[in-house]
Parts: sequence; structure tokens; C-alpha cells
Amino acid sequence: MTPHSPSPEPAGRLPQTKEGLLDRAIQTIGQVFGNQTVFMLALLLIMMFTFSHFSPYFLTTDNLLQITIQAAVICMLGAGQTFVILTAGIDLGVGSVLALVTVVSAIAMEGTGGLVPGLIAGLAVGAACGFMNGFIVGKMKVPAFVATLGMMGVARGLALIVTSGIPKYNLAPGSEFLGQGRIGGVPVPTISVFAIFAACYIILTRTKLGRYTYAIGSNPQATLLSGINTSRHLIWVYTISGITAGLAGLTELSRLGSGQPAGGAGYELDAIASVVLGGTSLLGGEGHILGTLIGGLIIASLRNGLNLLNIYAFWQQVAIGAILILAVFADQLRRGARR
Repeated sequence: MTPHSPSPEPAGRLPQTKEGLLDRAIQTIGQVFGNQTVFMLALLLIMMFTFSHFSPYFLTTDNLLQITIQAAVICMLGAGQTFVILTAGIDLGVGSVLALVTVVSAIAMEGTGGLVPGLIAGLAVGAACGFMNGFIVGKMKVPAFVATLGMMGVARGLALIVTSGIPKYNLAPGSEFLGQGRIGGVPVPTISVFAIFAACYIILTRTKLGRYTYAIGSNPQATLLSGINTSRHLIWVYTISGITAGLAGLTELSRLGSGQPAGGAGYELDAIASVVLGGTSLLGGEGHILGTLIGGLIIASLRNGLNLLNIYAFWQQVAIGAILILAVFADQLRRGARR
């Protein structure tokens, strides 16, 4: 061996190329990130600590409760959206369905003078829209993107038709409790969110519907060949999304004190963002309902904190988009580490 000859590589060890070093770095970062839900929880805590440093009002009890109220509607929509995305689908119509629920419920209250008929009518409309989405996707085999995009237009159009584009204000006495009331000092919307997520957690982890939801998203063909009626379960999944949209609509109706035919615009994007931020894969078959709750709280906390800092509203959208990209990137790193 000459003095300038390169040292031989140790036995059993391959030379480290630039690509190999990059792959190893990605794997290491992915292992550090670990579970995406845990990573986003850490991000939420860091965000809250940062905002509390710049604003003494952020970590006050009243403001934290206000954040949960602001997150309530998006979290409700995200809970049903989680089921849909776990099956590798998507529901683009939840914002429009929410608007339709608010106006139908308000019309029912105005016509009957009672609170219960309005609540039942709103939930029925949400469930019916979800059922139609599930039937179109599961039985008619229309892609979820197209089916729910169509429902977005149908629901919004019906909301504008039945009201002539004019908000409905004549609500029944007691309607404000669902969105503005408190029980033991805790806002009712906050309690509703935790009740909905507890129910969704039980369904996804303790029932056949939950197991089949993950199975359909992981491998729909294998699930079908194993004897599972995937069409029927897709109908159930989209109906759940419709029911949660109905609950979100009733909460929105109670908070605003009116049925708004133009309400809910863009809510579907926030709902999808909360699901993705929580670690649920858009490819289906992987995710956790509690992660969606954390994702919704991240969006609400970010907006609340930026408002306290008097940041221009349009920059808030930029920040939410940047965090969403970061979350998906972290998920890709985690998947790379696993592979």
C-alpha cells in the first residue's frame, strides 16, 4: 500500500455515500419525532409557552376556555372527518352541510316554537347528507372527492334556496345553551367536544366498525375479499361524518344566535387540517382520533395567540399552512424511519 492509498473499508461495512448519509439522517430525525401525535402535542405546548411569553393574557383561565370554545366546531367536524380519512376518503362538504343544518334547525324552531324539533331536524339533515355521501361513494363507486364536492354545492345551494339568502334569527328559547351555556364553569361546547371524541374513540378502538374503518383504508381489496361488506361500512363512516357536522352546526347556530346560509365557508379545510396535523394519514389506514383533537387545538391556539399579538388575519392563514406542511413533513420522516 502506497502512502497516499485510501484506507480500506472495514469488513462488512459499505462505503458511506451522500445518499446513504441523507437516508440515515432522515431515519434519525424520524426516530426523534417518533409518534406524530406526541410530536404535535409537544408543538402545542411549545406554541402555548411562546405565546404566553409575548402576551400575559394567553395562559389565563378565561382565555384557555375561550380557545376550547373557538376550537369546538372545527374539532367536531374533524372527529367525523377522521373516520372518512382513515378509509382513504375525504369529505369536502362538511362546511356546507353545517350551514344547511343551521338554517333548517332555525326554520324548524321558528315553525314549531320548540327547541327539540329544531335540534332533531338539524341532526336529521346532517345524518341524511352523510348517508347520501356514503351511498354515492360506497354503492355507486363515485370517488369521494367528486361525491363530497358535489354535496358541497348541493347543501350550500339548498341553504340559500330555503332562506333566500337571508339569515334566520327566530330561535326557540333555550337554544343559546348549547353554544353559550356553562356547566360548573366549563363551557358546554367544550363538554360536547370531549363527549364526541370519547364516543369516537370507543367506536374506533372497541367496535367492528372501527376495526373495519382502519382495514378499508389499509387495503380495501383485501378487506372486501375477507368477506367484509365495505360498501355498507363506508355508508356508516360518512353518516358519522354527517352527524358530527350536524352537531357542529347546532353548536354554531347556538353560538351565533342565527342560522347562516353562508356560514361554514372554509370549515372543511380547517377540519381536514386538524386531522392531518393529528397524524392521520391521507392515504388511509393510520391515525388516531385524539390526534385530531390536538390538531384542532393547535389551529385555535395559533389564531388566538396571533390575535392577542395583533397579527394581521391573513398572516394567520400563512402560519396555519406552514404548520400543516411541517406536520406532513414530520409524518413522512416518521414513515421513512419505520421503513
